[in-house]
Amino acid sequence: MGKRLHRWLCVVLVVLCAPAAAQLRLLTEDAPPMSFMRESEPSGFSVEVVRALLARTGDSGRIELMPWTRALHLAQQDEDIALFSTVRTPEREDRFHWVGPIVVGTTSFYSLKSHHLVIDTLQQAAASGPLALPKQWYTFEILSAKGFDNLYGVPSSKHMMTLLKHGRVKLIATEDLTLAGELAAVELKPQDVTAHVPFMHSAYYIAFSPQTSVVRVVRWQRALQQMHEDGSLEAILRRWLPHATMPPMEP
Repeated sequence: MGKRLHRWLCVVLVVLCAPAAAQLRLLTEDAPPMSFMRESEPSGFSVEVVRALLARTGDSGRIELMPWTRALHLAQQDEDIALFSTVRTPEREDRFHWVGPIVVGTTSFYSLKSHHLVIDTLQQAAASGPLALPKQWYTFEILSAKGFDNLYGVPSSKHMMTLLKHGRVKLIATEDLTLAGELAAVELKPQDVTAHVPFMHSAYYIAFSPQTSVVRVVRWQRALQQMHEDGSLEAILRRWLPHATMPPMEP
């Protein structure tokens, strides 16, 4: 126990005494209310959390919105790149260093209410015909691993919602946190869809590229823990997602 405590004390001292690091590239996508552009500036829940963490750590960084597929690729290539908000899954575990969680949500299947579709089990969802999902989403990975052979890979959430709106697919899968924003992109509302079978509780993280210094990652996790303890994370969450559950605090 003494050796473990000594090791962690050394890590904390390194974090506190480390010299200024290179500027971060902080990549995210258009996914309101988590992240989006407002008056030519990135905004949203996760953007506000990241800005607060930049201020607390003293790091400098540039927040960029881009398609998720490109951001995911870049975040695995070079050091000092962070991708947010990223759902942490077993398939992604070794691809990144993780800071979080910053929020948790629930993933379910959705259909147009006008179709009167009944989906009560994963087996029914797998047999429902083409199920549209962005290819790089964690849901595509998870359902593929569960043996779903009806997945219809698309490039973006807007493409997914467009297919649903026009009846090209009967079913999609997405997060309760981002559902309203994704529907609004194709002029639909939450009351236009029916939720079926919640199949995953997802924790959203800031995912740092594997080449990024562990000192930086520990510094960010420590700053996030401070936001938990002083209530500032919950204050941001209530402004953007008043009904969301506070995420657990990780060491």
